[in-house]
Amino acid sequence: MTADHVDFVLRQWAEERPDLDVSPMAVLGRLKRLMRVVEAEQNRTFAAHGLDAASFDVLMTLRRSGPPYRLTPTELKNSAMVTSGAISQRLDRLEGRGLVRRTASEQDGRSVRVELTDEGGALVDRALPDHLATGNRLLAGLPDAEHEALAGVLRLLLGSLGDAMP
Repeated sequence: MTADHVDFVLRQWAEERPDLDVSPMAVLGRLKRLMRVVEAEQNRTFAAHGLDAASFDVLMTLRRSGPPYRLTPTELKNSAMVTSGAISQRLDRLEGRGLVRRTASEQDGRSVRVELTDEGGALVDRALPDHLATGNRLLAGLPDAEHEALAGVLRLLLGSLGDAMP
């Protein structure tokens, strides 16, 4: 197995602070470096469709919610992978581009629903295959069994940190 940058860092810490267990860096350092590579590649894919990661996530969340592709801003925030502060700004931009529309709720005129427009749905449907191809390319170095094992380990770790569905 080839050494990587994290191995180099771990060796340095072993020399400088042999009294410390730096083993968490072996996992967390690699996750951090991996996410930089993944985000850069995904951002290239999103940009090819005129999107950024947060906009893509909002559109994808609406699309995967099923017909009528409509959620409240709170439902959207809870289901998407963006922060609550980012939702309002993101919705303003997406609405300005005609990709989503805000409408008053039929049940409560004070609340708002966010709906994917036909144009927004078409954009998601064009971008999704490219997004998945990017993911497959990034994971191509893992045999299927390791891919599944890694997904399971990451699910377990996230669950242990409180990131689980109710």
